[in-house]
Amino acid sequence: MDLLPPPTDAPAAGGPGAGGSGRGLRRGVGFRSLKLVSVAMDEPLPADPVGATYGRLANGLTYYVRSNPKPRMRAALSLAVKVGSVVEEEDERGVAHIVEHLAFSATSRYTNHDIVKFLESIGAEFGACQNALTSSDETIYELLVPVDKPGLLSQAISVLAEFSSEVRVSAEDLEKERGAVLEEYRGGRNATGRMQDSHWALLFEGSKYAERLPIGTEKVIRTVPHETVKRFYRKWYHLSNMAVFAVGDFPDTQAVVELIKEHFGQKAPAPLPPPVIPEFPVPSHEEPRFSCFVESEAAGSAVVISCKMPAGEIKTVKDYKDSLAESMFHCALNQRLFKISRRKDPPYFSCSSAADALVRPVKAYIMTSSCRERGTVEALESMLLEVARIRLHGFSDREISIVRALMMSEMESAYLERDQMQSTSLRDEFLQHFLREEPVVGIEYEAQLQKTLLPHISSAEVAKFAEYFSTASSCVIKIVEPRAHASLEDLKAVVLKVNSLEEEKSIPPWDEEKIPEEIVAEAPEPGSIIDEVEHPGIGATEMILSNGMRICYKYTDFLDDQVIFTGFAYGGLSELSEAEYTSCSMGSTIAGEIGTFGYRPSVLMDMLAGKRAEVGTKVGAYMRTFSGDCSPSDLETALQLVYQLFTTNVEPREEEPIRISDLKKVDPIRACEYFNNCFKDPSAFTVVIVGKIDPAISLPLILQYLGGIPRVEDAAQPLSRDDLRGLPFKFPESIVREVVRSPMVEAQCFVQLAFPVVLKNTMMTEDIHYVGFLSKLLETKIMQVLRFKYGQIYSVNVAVFLGGNKPSRTGDVRGDISVNFSCDPEISSKLVDFVLEEISYLQAEGPSEEDVLTILEIEQRAHENGLQENYFWLDRILRSYQSRLFSGDIGSTFAFQEEGRMKKSIHRGYSYAKVILLGVSEVNA
Repeated sequence: MDLLPPPTDAPAAGGPGAGGSGRGLRRGVGFRSLKLVSVAMDEPLPADPVGATYGRLANGLTYYVRSNPKPRMRAALSLAVKVGSVVEEEDERGVAHIVEHLAFSATSRYTNHDIVKFLESIGAEFGACQNALTSSDETIYELLVPVDKPGLLSQAISVLAEFSSEVRVSAEDLEKERGAVLEEYRGGRNATGRMQDSHWALLFEGSKYAERLPIGTEKVIRTVPHETVKRFYRKWYHLSNMAVFAVGDFPDTQAVVELIKEHFGQKAPAPLPPPVIPEFPVPSHEEPRFSCFVESEAAGSAVVISCKMPAGEIKTVKDYKDSLAESMFHCALNQRLFKISRRKDPPYFSCSSAADALVRPVKAYIMTSSCRERGTVEALESMLLEVARIRLHGFSDREISIVRALMMSEMESAYLERDQMQSTSLRDEFLQHFLREEPVVGIEYEAQLQKTLLPHISSAEVAKFAEYFSTASSCVIKIVEPRAHASLEDLKAVVLKVNSLEEEKSIPPWDEEKIPEEIVAEAPEPGSIIDEVEHPGIGATEMILSNGMRICYKYTDFLDDQVIFTGFAYGGLSELSEAEYTSCSMGSTIAGEIGTFGYRPSVLMDMLAGKRAEVGTKVGAYMRTFSGDCSPSDLETALQLVYQLFTTNVEPREEEPIRISDLKKVDPIRACEYFNNCFKDPSAFTVVIVGKIDPAISLPLILQYLGGIPRVEDAAQPLSRDDLRGLPFKFPESIVREVVRSPMVEAQCFVQLAFPVVLKNTMMTEDIHYVGFLSKLLETKIMQVLRFKYGQIYSVNVAVFLGGNKPSRTGDVRGDISVNFSCDPEISSKLVDFVLEEISYLQAEGPSEEDVLTILEIEQRAHENGLQENYFWLDRILRSYQSRLFSGDIGSTFAFQEEGRMKKSIHRGYSYAKVILLGVSEVNA
């Protein structure tokens, strides 16, 4: 449950999208011709999950199996247990989560984390939060495994079977895992964790849920005996409480069912009936609860309003219609909240609302905002006023039509890509069927239902959900401040004030803005193609347009409703003087607040309603880019946004919410001028487009909106990569071992070891492939030492940075490899020594052949998955253009890079790891 708002950008050009003349690819002919259904409101929805082979074994285990081709030759597996932390006794607080950890440590057939080694050996990575989770009401184990070799699926299912009844809970196993669980506990004791834990306790006050956070208590984690853990496991882990799920690229689902029977079927049911999983009610309350939470480490101030209600069930068509209306309510409310955040002197920086299924019996409407310091009372008043305004005046027909278009667009996209859904998504639907009895009706029927019902949901039906968002509806109001400014009395006074205004009907209706109908007021003259080359090795076509812009497009059929693109040009912040850097580096931020495409974000949001078209910008040290993601039918809209980016200017305006006067060193006029100049000359840009594009329809749009961008007559010659000014960057001349201390509420420690890396120009094209290999090798080996051997960390990350100098065609590539982990501050120095010892060992002995095989397998599996993704191909083509090998022929550059990737082998991986590690030693020993 995320109770605090993340930073939000304008949903305008980054959300469902757009206006325009409507010329584009014919989207969703199948959806548009989809027949409506004739249904009665009391008609029950299917009880069994549509599309799954579904059943129950004699011993009580439920199973779900479905064949799904994406990703190819992969299977998403899961074991769900209807037991979580809420059933724990006082001396067991945290034990449900400890069992989850121990499952991967040792079972009857696997010891010493052999399960993790098996997963990694077949390319199925293991990591923090990747393979299991424990919540208040359930525990879920998840595996994503390849199924292209005999026996892999059977062995993976056997692992789940081990989890169900064969977890070994010995004293030695528990002692090894305590440190990892403690580090996970410590990681949650930061500002965000404390705020969320406090809010959880307030929300569920009077219920056992308030005292049963899944992570448990430090005392239990440190001292619980293994007998208590084993007793919990034996008491609650019964097959009648479990389900196994298998969704993947199977030729025969019945054969998978037989594997489930083989590994689970022989397990006998409990000799005595298992204990009934009790229900834990959450009491309602008419009077709101208030909290002023002072958190000195909070990044800013925030307001959270939560209203609890029974979770409810979706059993009939009427229930489903109500769920659609509820979604429309939050969507329409969020549109208003965003527009308020973009006014002059807004009450908050960002604000959003959502429904969240918190625990089994209860869901909540949660509205969160971030605001300025001393601004929590004003933010709370604005949030409560907006919901009260809806109760009094409802939504306008125009607001409802916009939300209806957004939801219809989302369903249309899902319907078009119904045969391309990821197996993990389908598995998660079945999980909710088992755990929450949520219906799985199939995307075809759901699309028919939504298409039938949405047009008939009225404004009044949507607005009625504001009644549940009332301070009299089990409401909890909480503010978070770094320093105390507001009091409980202040919060209560705001509630009384808004309630009085509502009773007096003194809140005026929502004031709507006038919205232009067209993004581009006057259609540009199309450009022309002056050169065109086919690259069969990539399956792409390259064009040079009359305005100098280079276009490379690749057709794929991975997703029927996706086209993505990125345009880049060399030249960025490194070219600026130090005096201008601060102002110009804020250009993208200021432009985003003002409106990058010729319209304010709040206006563009409405213009883009019902379409899916996103475009964003970025200005970095050496490069500026724009990127987009759209439906094929909305490609025209996305390209119109790019045209507007190049042909309109961003200018500071008083009414924008960003407080430029507070940024003492920023010249807003210069910042906007710099941003405008970054996206002015089309001849400097190369644009790569990947996705479901029909050239016969797409090329005229590309020529009109990209080719129609005027060439800048007096523009300077576009910068090449060799012309760029490098930023100052140098390695330390000797080892630096530094401890940075900061006062904290609770002890935390983050460790980073950074090792300089230099890739020589003569060998860089091959060596660059091995740096990623080395980082994964180090991550695996350090995890084995610090977690599996010493049990002192939760996870480790090894990252590679190779941007230490300008991206020229000559010179060495400089950067670093960093090892990152969190731990107990008291043992941080000792763990650093363990890491250095492991690296020294690898320098002297090299990795084992098994180590190299494991990393090669993980990389190969990731590569195979990537080949089925549009973003993978976009990134590969961009990297070919940006490679120092590129001299005009993208095809040969791409081929050379692929050859370098394929050269990796066991012997070369072993040799390279020793060489690069010895290089690290020379610099840092």
